[in-house]
Amino acid sequence: MESVAGLRLWAEQFLPAEVALAGPVSLTPIAGDAGFRKYFRVNSTPGLIAVHAPPDKENTPAFVAKDLALRAGGIRCPAVCAVDFSQGYMLQEDLGDSVLLGLLDSSSMARLYHLAEGVLADIQHVARDDEIFPPYDRPLLLQEMTLFSDWFVERLLGVKMTDDDRGVVDETFALLVKSAIEQPQVVVHRDYHSRNLLLCDGNDVGVVDFQDAVIGPFTYDLVSLLKDCYIRWPVQIVRERALAFLSAHAARLGIADAPATQLLKWFDFMGLQRHIKVLGIFARLWLRDGKSRYLDDLPLVLRYTLEVTGEYPELARFNQWFTQRLLPLLPDQSWYRDWRLAGDTSL
Repeated sequence: MESVAGLRLWAEQFLPAEVALAGPVSLTPIAGDAGFRKYFRVNSTPGLIAVHAPPDKENTPAFVAKDLALRAGGIRCPAVCAVDFSQGYMLQEDLGDSVLLGLLDSSSMARLYHLAEGVLADIQHVARDDEIFPPYDRPLLLQEMTLFSDWFVERLLGVKMTDDDRGVVDETFALLVKSAIEQPQVVVHRDYHSRNLLLCDGNDVGVVDFQDAVIGPFTYDLVSLLKDCYIRWPVQIVRERALAFLSAHAARLGIADAPATQLLKWFDFMGLQRHIKVLGIFARLWLRDGKSRYLDDLPLVLRYTLEVTGEYPELARFNQWFTQRLLPLLPDQSWYRDWRLAGDTSL
C-alpha cells in the first residue's frame, strides 16, 4: 500500500497540464501482465494509466526507449507522459480496455485479425536499432526453452530428468534454434497476442506489453497471434492466414522463392519454441509468483505443442518422449483437462 500511496503522490505532481480531474487524484487497480508491473487507472480526462515497475525487477528505461521507437514507426503504443526511473513510476496514455480477446468470436475473427496483421506488418518495418532492440540470438532462445525443463518438467511434474531425457530435449531445442536463426530477422514484439492488443477509436489497434521486443524471426509474432495461448482457431484457418501473411511479405524480406512448405515449417517450429517456453513460464508464474490463473491455459499450450511434434518427422523423438514420459503424469495435476479438446469451447 505504501508504494501505491507514493505513486499517487508522484502522479499528482507530474500530471500533464492539459489533464483535467474531477477531484483529488485516485488510482484504481486494473489487470496487469505476467511481469511485476502494477497498473492503475487515473481519474483523469483524457485517461491516463499510472504504472509502478519495481526498478530491481523491471527495465523501465528499455520500455521507454522501445515505446518511442515503435511510436516513431507509426505503432499505436501508449505515449509516456512522465517517468521516474529511480522509483519505477510512469504515467502513460490510457488506450482503453477493449482488449481483443474479449471481442473475438467466429464472426469478428477475420476483421480483427486483419487489423492486427496490418499492425504486425508495420512493426516488422520499424527501424532495426540494435541499441534499442537486442538480438533474439541462440543463447536467449535456448535460455527460454530451459524454463520448460526446469519449471514444467522437474518442478511442476516432479520428473527428475536423466541424461537420456536431456539428450532428446537438447536435440529438439537445437533444431528449433536453427530454424529460428535461419529466418529473416525483423523487429519482434515477442508477446503479440489477443491480451496485448486493444481496439481503439477509428479501428486502430493499440499495442502494449512490448518491453521485451527484440530483433528476431519474422514468424514469431505471427505465430503468437494465430496460435494464441488464450484462444484457439481451427488449424485450416490458422494455416491459411499464416501462409497469406508470410507469402505477402516474403519478397521484401528477400525470400520470395521460399516454398509454402518452408514458410509453414518456420511458422510451426517457431510456435513450438514459443509454446515449449510458455509451458515453463506458466508453471513458474504459479510456483514462484503464486499466479494460478495461468495454469488453466496449460492444456491449450500442450495441444499446440503435441500437434506440431506429432506432424514433423524431425520431432518424432521428442513427441514419443513427451508422450511416454510426461503425458501419464498429467491427469494427476489439478489443472489438467484433455489437451486434445483444449480451446475448442472458444469457437
